Amino acid sequence: MKTKLQFLTTLFFIVFCNGNLFAQQIGHTTFTYTDASRNNRQIQTEIYYPATAAGNNTAIAPGTFPVVVCGHGFVMTTSAYQNIWTALVPEGYIVALPTTEGGFSPNHANFGLDLKFLVNEIKSAGAGTSVPPSSVGNTSAIMGHSMGGGSSFLAAANDTTISTMISFAAANTNPSSISAAQNVIVPTLIFSGTNDCVAPPAPQQDIMYDSTSAAYKTQIYISGGGHCYFADNNFNCSFGEATCSPSPTITRAEQQSATADFLKSWLAYFLKGDCNKAQEFQDSLALSSRITYRQSQSIACTSSSMENISSDNIFSVYPNPAKSIINLKVNSKAVDTFYTINDIAGRIILRGKVDAGNMTIAVDQLSAGLYILNLNNKSQQQFKIIKD
Repeated sequence: MKTKLQFLTTLFFIVFCNGNLFAQQIGHTTFTYTDASRNNRQIQTEIYYPATAAGNNTAIAPGTFPVVVCGHGFVMTTSAYQNIWTALVPEGYIVALPTTEGGFSPNHANFGLDLKFLVNEIKSAGAGTSVPPSSVGNTSAIMGHSMGGGSSFLAAANDTTISTMISFAAANTNPSSISAAQNVIVPTLIFSGTNDCVAPPAPQQDIMYDSTSAAYKTQIYISGGGHCYFADNNFNCSFGEATCSPSPTITRAEQQSATADFLKSWLAYFLKGDCNKAQEFQDSLALSSRITYRQSQSIACTSSSMENISSDNIFSVYPNPAKSIINLKVNSKAVDTFYTINDIAGRIILRGKVDAGNMTIAVDQLSAGLYILNLNNKSQQQFKIIKD
């Protein structure tokens, strides 16, 4: 009896400890960055991160975490986006929200530059003692709501250092985010509310989607969703939305739940290389009654690690994600095969000849992100590769 009790006590202790190990807390710090290239512009930023204990300036959890920079809406405070950081931080992301351009005459160009600057600065310098640079991963996302969504297009234009761009009810900015979208080539996810009367999809997000040059782009319409419900309750946003119609026909909680489900799956793939989440994203698009959508092409992984090679599948590609090398396992049917590795804009980054047997391709010099490995022979195959 004593032995059984000891066993159950030990088992409870292990489960309890493991549960706490994986249930990351949310830490917070405020840090002001200086952009020397813009007359030492000060960019105060609220940063939320996986922590060993909840609270201000608590120790960051062990590991490295992708950074997500999020821009606020017009005259909205960063506190309105608690729904964003509470959804993402426990999943293992650092979420940074700049407080700049919060007045009634915001400079959209500067706000876009703030978002762009923060991604690279947080990667290289971290955020004070709370978030050392060694805790910041190589992959990153820029996203934003309303004005911040439009400014995200300004930030992502001509930038291939970020892994993906996401917008929520993006409003066209000055300079035009619709024009900037033509120069966005990173994977792009656009959320729209079908009952958004502040920044209706047709004259704004729909055109941004059509304009963007991203090879991988998806626009999700939250059925009955409004403009302000992508964030938590905020007086300024709610006041503006109350002056127009139609009104949302779903609750804020319903809209945020639907958004978070797709957002987390998308980020898990493009920032962490999780192929299961990519498939989950595609399945949810097809099955969810909460949304409608359009998409340039599926993000589901073509292949993952495979130990056995069938006669119909003569290539095995692993690991995926890859840090320094990609292994190719090739059977004897691979005759006169060549490979190319293309970036998401279609540019050839690497190329070479494949011989039967085992070979490796060095990818350590590639920037983190999504690439396409093309193997060209009689049974041409294509693999999506994540460089970590």
